Amino acid sequence: MPKSNRRDFLKRSVMLFSTALLPPMMRGKNVYCRSNASPNIILVFIDDMGWGDLSCYGNTKASTPHIDQMAEEGLRFEQFYVNSPICSPSRTAISTGQYPQRYRITSYLNSRKSNQERGVADWLDPNAPMLARFLKEAGYATGHFGKWHMGGQRNVNDAPPISDYGFDESLTNFEGMGAKLLPLIETPTEDGGVKQGRIWEQAEILGEPFEWMLRSKITSGFVNRAVDFIDRAQAEGKPFYINLWPDDVHSPYYPSIQNWADSKSGLYRAVLEEMDRQLGVLFDKIRNEPVLREKTLILICSDNGPEKGAGTAGPFRGYKTMLYEGGVRSPLIVWGEGFINKNQNGSINNASVFSAIDLVPSLLEIANIPIPETVEFDGESLSQTLIGKSNQSRSKPIFFRRPPDRKSFYGVDNLPDLAVREGKWKFLCDFDGTRSELYDLDNDPSETKNLVGEYPSVSNRLKQAVLDWNETIQGASG
Repeated sequence: MPKSNRRDFLKRSVMLFSTALLPPMMRGKNVYCRSNASPNIILVFIDDMGWGDLSCYGNTKASTPHIDQMAEEGLRFEQFYVNSPICSPSRTAISTGQYPQRYRITSYLNSRKSNQERGVADWLDPNAPMLARFLKEAGYATGHFGKWHMGGQRNVNDAPPISDYGFDESLTNFEGMGAKLLPLIETPTEDGGVKQGRIWEQAEILGEPFEWMLRSKITSGFVNRAVDFIDRAQAEGKPFYINLWPDDVHSPYYPSIQNWADSKSGLYRAVLEEMDRQLGVLFDKIRNEPVLREKTLILICSDNGPEKGAGTAGPFRGYKTMLYEGGVRSPLIVWGEGFINKNQNGSINNASVFSAIDLVPSLLEIANIPIPETVEFDGESLSQTLIGKSNQSRSKPIFFRRPPDRKSFYGVDNLPDLAVREGKWKFLCDFDGTRSELYDLDNDPSETKNLVGEYPSVSNRLKQAVLDWNETIQGASG
């Protein structure tokens, strides 16, 4: 029997044996949540926030007390990755549990002409295996509130609505189809006044209904709609799944006038702190209502690394769009009073290496929802890791491919095309396998010393693995 088949057989055997040991009244019920009810799930996916931007991840220049409190009462992961260093593919991965290249979502979605020139799809295939759809079919109320950017942007005004992807309700911005909050901006003038405008004057072409709202307050608009959605789901006796995807910390930065700053980094800190305060309303609601506090699991992470000159990737090399750690390593906070043992509160997991594609199968397992036999995820279930009962990492490597339009960026020429993380090793190269780089992340997390010459067998093995993956994934995406 092949090794992979033996592993799968043993895993199923352990799961069946563990279930058999449960008391009869517990079999088939949720064993992750102490209430034995279907868990509520909230995914807070923050746009362009760096690994080191939150004060609980070491930022001494900004204060994010509301998110920090969730970390103090939950778990903080230090080796969590997203699956692309740029927006749209990263969002595709965390929604589907699959590498985004399978759907030709390889860079940010733009106008039709730009998408065609770069070989990028205009929108995500609605038939993709969406986490929201699996949960909805299992009886969940599902809502998306915030940035979408997986179809319906610029002049692509015929993309499927967000409801086609398994959501009962949605409210997005100018990069999605359906109801929208469109951003108004305010800037100070030299005479002490205030100038008002719009980020994109033609945003209304993407259809109604829409409402214009100050960008500095727009996260509160998404939060308020999410809170209303939670109240209605509770009244109907349904568990809920919510995407809360703010884009405050994506440039251009427009904090409230009273918090205006004269530098790019100052504006960034201001919008980061204002976003934290607005998210606090949602966190407080969950924490202060006993039923919600016991049954709700909240995950907080970023979609890619920070923009240069704005946020910080902490000790890591690189920025958004790059395959170095600063572009793809993300903070991850998991909060859930009914799931995580209190003696784990505030703990830091620096051992588990996993990525956004692993969240979909993990959350389905926590919710006790079987995966259809017709669906094959690239992600692996690490449900025990998510709730602090294991330090397990994913068994397979994590593969990355740079966006096709980002060979050179932020003043760095000829960036690597491919990367793979396996255990302590990080390997990068070009599409033809040249210009290899190998780093020992246990001892060199900043990727400063290339070890290709010292470990040729490791380098050659990982090179072949990532080249084989790239060839396979290209074929899968057509």
